[in-house]
Amino acid sequence: MAHQDSDKISDQYRLIRRVVLGLIMFALLSLLLVWRIDNPRVERIRTELIDATLPKFEWALVPVSSFMRMVGDFQSYRNIYEQNQQLRRELQQMKEWKEAAIQLEQKNARLLDLNNVRLDPKLTYVTGRVVADSGSPFRQSVLMNIGTRDGVRDGWAAIDGIGLVGRVSGVGTETSRVILLNDPASAVPVTIQPSGQKAMLIGDNSNFPLIDFIESSDDVRPGDRVITSGDGDVFPADLLIGQVAQGADRRLRVHLAADYERLEFLRVLRHRGQERIDENGGLVGWPDPEPPREMFGPFLPQPEAKADG
Repeated sequence: MAHQDSDKISDQYRLIRRVVLGLIMFALLSLLLVWRIDNPRVERIRTELIDATLPKFEWALVPVSSFMRMVGDFQSYRNIYEQNQQLRRELQQMKEWKEAAIQLEQKNARLLDLNNVRLDPKLTYVTGRVVADSGSPFRQSVLMNIGTRDGVRDGWAAIDGIGLVGRVSGVGTETSRVILLNDPASAVPVTIQPSGQKAMLIGDNSNFPLIDFIESSDDVRPGDRVITSGDGDVFPADLLIGQVAQGADRRLRVHLAADYERLEFLRVLRHRGQERIDENGGLVGWPDPEPPREMFGPFLPQPEAKADG
């Protein structure tokens, strides 16, 4: 009996559900038809229906409106972010272009300075580009892209747009190495102006090479001009090297005029120099076929005695 009652209740529920679903479907279809009909009267009905129902459902539209605003704000933020990234990329490109322009300007200025260096009219030169440096704390040198094919020889002086940089030490067909003035193997005879004192400029791996073997240090003042003396025919005379400076150890040093931080183009001077002495005894020659025996007789080999026939 109870089972039959429960079956009747479930049947009633199913019937009510079907009726409600049917009414909802009918209402939706009717609303669709009303909304699709193109008629002035139906248009007025639609307008009145909207005016009657929309204000009552404003509270339900608030979340939807807020969500739409959030979507719009997110899209705006995304667009702004993309524009910002684009501006950052363009700014980076501008910085690269600016750096390239500055480097070109500096290169142009160094080339102009190199062309404006006043040299002895008798000196000719060949200009090369620095392609590498030694990269060693114990050797200060640079590698240039000119060599024997360009007529470069060992010992020739190399200058930048301002002053002496070093000397050629090692020449290949297409490259040559320049030992800088601050290399420990570098020793250059110099003259200090205006006193005219002679000295030696000796490299010590620092940016301020030492002044040694000076005749009278009392006549030398910081700021005095240092030039090559031409002694020993190592370098041409009167090439600018730098100015006298006093180091922290109270020793006289030279503030080099050449810009060692930006060595890019160097001019190698064709300095023929004097006659080279390649053989022992070539420095002093005897006018006679044999040296005078009265002076060096005890030190010279005696002629062999001829046997009596």
